[in-house]
Amino acid sequence: MKNTMRKPVNIPVSKLRPFEGHPFKVQDDGEMNTLIESIQTVGILSPLIVRPIENTEEYEVISGHRHLHAAVKAGITEVPALIYALDRDSAAIALVDSNLHREHILPSEKAFAYKLKMEALNHQGITCGQVGHKSRDDVSDTESGRTVQRYIRLTNLIPELLAFMDEGKMALSVGVEFSFLDEQSQYDVLEQCEINDCTPSYSQAFRMHKAEREGVLTKAVIQDIMCEEKANQKETIKVSAERLRAVLPKGMDSQKTEDFIIRACEHYRRYLIRQRDRER
Repeated sequence: MKNTMRKPVNIPVSKLRPFEGHPFKVQDDGEMNTLIESIQTVGILSPLIVRPIENTEEYEVISGHRHLHAAVKAGITEVPALIYALDRDSAAIALVDSNLHREHILPSEKAFAYKLKMEALNHQGITCGQVGHKSRDDVSDTESGRTVQRYIRLTNLIPELLAFMDEGKMALSVGVEFSFLDEQSQYDVLEQCEINDCTPSYSQAFRMHKAEREGVLTKAVIQDIMCEEKANQKETIKVSAERLRAVLPKGMDSQKTEDFIIRACEHYRRYLIRQRDRER
């Protein structure tokens, strides 16, 4: 969309509607508070981009949802906007392209954004009489079609597992594997995450997906896999090398050091038991 010869007009916020099904979250957080203060001080410097809603006097926001929310919070009744007469699919593509440049984009936002744009491109391909549909390679200028498809898979996750993705608790590869599980199986996984206070590894997710393909995935199978202790979840105790050097004999390798510490602890435990028995 080019802004050539186009001037912003002030539109009452009461006539503006969020883009239906837009994937980008508008949150009342610290960044929003900063934006509200900025708008209260200098106003909205970058106009919103909107499109007329058919057969109404209202407009659908394509770009500027956060600014609109901040303006409402700041008590502003009109905002500047550029009006473009776009159809739904063209508007969806413009919405995704105008937001993907943001510095912080959650995996869930990217997943639903890619899905929205891909569906719009497919609709345009059919409308234009093209054979087949637009390739997933057309969805992003920065990521491969395969990566785009992997993100779109995440839209099949239940909200709770998708939240794990947004919180950085679960890798993309793990989320993709779980996206092939049915809803009930995903909730069974979530239950085991809560019981065992952990998140699944890729190996665990891969095996559950494999069991799903083979038709043998049950709640019991999920429980068995999730109850496994992962190496990075084993309880460890760290002691600084400096403290150990002060009490260990010199020239011991790691295995001998571990054996020495265990024997010393066993000796000290027996000593404490004898002390306790004498005091009785």
